[in-house]
Amino acid sequence: MPVRLTKGFLFLLPLLGLHAPTALAMGDAAAGQTIAMQGNGKGAVACVSCHGGAGEGNAAAGFPRLAGLNAEYLVKQLQDYKAGTRRNPVMQPFGAALTSQEMLDVAAYYAGLEPTGSQGPAEDNALGETLALRGDWGNDIPACVSCHGPGGRGIDPYFPAIAGQHAGYIRSQIQAWKGGTRKNDANDLMRVVAERKTDEQIEAVSRYFAGQPPVKPTSGDKA
Repeated sequence: MPVRLTKGFLFLLPLLGLHAPTALAMGDAAAGQTIAMQGNGKGAVACVSCHGGAGEGNAAAGFPRLAGLNAEYLVKQLQDYKAGTRRNPVMQPFGAALTSQEMLDVAAYYAGLEPTGSQGPAEDNALGETLALRGDWGNDIPACVSCHGPGGRGIDPYFPAIAGQHAGYIRSQIQAWKGGTRKNDANDLMRVVAERKTDEQIEAVSRYFAGQPPVKPTSGDKA
């Protein structure tokens, strides 16, 4: 049954089964750094080839910032690439070549990095700000921060930090959910939201979060 989003949505997260795992095994950030810089010698190429030396990503090429993202979210994405529940021609072979421990290690490394700065000065973007902070309840679209946390800082393990992420990447992922080519979110929540957004709204909210300074999640930011 499709999820019906309401203003009390945030309080329904536990009822929808969106609990963070009870514990995430510890990753070795030093081992993760080696994989990030050199690959693992077993088919996983160096992360820096696409995501930059400091995990800053590459806006022009469509590669997201990884520095400072939620560790549990990163692990889940790698697991999904390996399982094929999230599709990407570059990342699926990478995920398939990693062991479970190596996923934890890479995630620990990137989560420990300081996130890069915002994508530029804040712009006059009233539509994006409204959608991000208040939503569009006339069309049953909740505020982005209802799930992605204050300032877009992310909520482990399901909702990534999006403040300071590249606008093109945010836009491409919302469009992927809207078009049905990305389906690895919890309870189909992003598809429900994305389908209700116009292209203008997607562009506005993507630019809004790209212009916000990234805020590193804390251990208390849990679904």
